[in-house]
Amino acid sequence: MDSNKKLGLIGKNIAYSFSKKFFENKFQKLMLKGYSYDIFDVEEIDGVLDIFSMPGILGCNVTIPYKEKIIAYLDELSDEASKIGAVNCILIENGKKTGYNTDAYGFEKTLLLHKKAHHNTALVLGNGGAAKAVHYVLEKHGIRFLTVSRTSETNFENLNAETVHSHKIIIQCTPVGTFPDVENCLDFPFEGLSEDHLVIDLIYNPNYTRFIRNASEKGAKTVNGYYMLEQQAEKAWEIWNFQKK
Repeated sequence: MDSNKKLGLIGKNIAYSFSKKFFENKFQKLMLKGYSYDIFDVEEIDGVLDIFSMPGILGCNVTIPYKEKIIAYLDELSDEASKIGAVNCILIENGKKTGYNTDAYGFEKTLLLHKKAHHNTALVLGNGGAAKAVHYVLEKHGIRFLTVSRTSETNFENLNAETVHSHKIIIQCTPVGTFPDVENCLDFPFEGLSEDHLVIDLIYNPNYTRFIRNASEKGAKTVNGYYMLEQQAEKAWEIWNFQKK
């Protein structure tokens, strides 16, 4: 087997990642020989230089905590990635590294699948790379939003039930509650939720975070990050475009 066509995931502490299995299944299904998908767990961002210089490297996905830091190591950004300020997909052609953001595509598909007419204001919990893609999609669809983070004016200490009640979409963009710390949960006034709320937690492992479980107990419609993850991966595959038609 010619194993010099390399893809992979750049991140830190990412042994639990979905991407490796997803793309290996795709190689099998499309009967593609000579492709590999590896986990590139790098301690510091400059470790990407070794990855980019590997023979046969065709592209990468990027995850926590490097979606913003990776930009300094790229040659070009797509319009979306440039506007968002975060990258989760890289195409490498003839040594040229172009950054894309497929999180926005995946989140938009998730949002539109579940959004109802009264879901017209949102709370975005967290302010990292994933939250930036969420901001971009909300702005695109004219949905007003408030960001809640440790450094925002509205933070996790002063967020109250009234504010939650008046924002019918809640998007959880922090890694709190991700495997293996599955019992962790943001400090959040769940009593502000109702059956009119749509709660999207971008975490996919576990399927049901404590945040989602608490929200569903209040009658909210809850969605995890799995569909978003699948959709952003499909979009990445389209960008790499290895299926020769």
